[in-house]
Amino acid sequence: MKKNILIIVSNANSIGPENRRTGIFLPEVAHPYAEFTKAGYQIDFASLTGDTPYLDALNLADDPANLAFLTGQGWADMQNAAKLSDVNDTLYDAVFVPGGLAPMVDMPEHALLKKVIADAYERKAVVGAVCHGPVSLLNVKLSDGSFLVSGKNITGFTDEEEENYAKADVPFLLETALSNQGAIFHAATPWSENSIADGNLVTGQNPASAKGVAEKMMVILESVKA
Repeated sequence: MKKNILIIVSNANSIGPENRRTGIFLPEVAHPYAEFTKAGYQIDFASLTGDTPYLDALNLADDPANLAFLTGQGWADMQNAAKLSDVNDTLYDAVFVPGGLAPMVDMPEHALLKKVIADAYERKAVVGAVCHGPVSLLNVKLSDGSFLVSGKNITGFTDEEEENYAKADVPFLLETALSNQGAIFHAATPWSENSIADGNLVTGQNPASAKGVAEKMMVILESVKA
């Protein structure tokens, strides 16, 4: 049976005291999209407000998967992302949140997003996120009142990576925040590929990890009998 994937994206386009321009980091959505597409999955996009999302890292458009996303159906569909509140999230086998600095703006406290992720996780759908995307997991509480990330092996954009990238722009350090909620955080060498699956939760450290997150999500999805 065809798997249904919901990619949830931020609507932010600036961050920090200097209003640094941002959006969804192109390879973090394009590379997973390419993997899901090759597998024949149905991919839908939702954004927090329903407005057109923004893309960052367009300078990487010469990468084949990035170019295919920009010139093919991916970017066209992402521009027409549904409003998250209008989506029946129970229809999806997986939810995936790409990074970029944008999610650090509108995803840390978004109540509906937290509910969608908690519900997906507890009904055994696959929950995936990469780079700054795991900020979507922050403050997610399960039905027993515990934080979703507590005791889970996860990764995301590390404090060391942020130090030389956007420390002056982000409202907090993601690794520290997730660790403070009980996550068992695994940091690899800065900018190296690092993706981790813990049950039905899959996370990746940085842009180089986006494809690996998708691949690990698909292994879990394909292990579930229709």
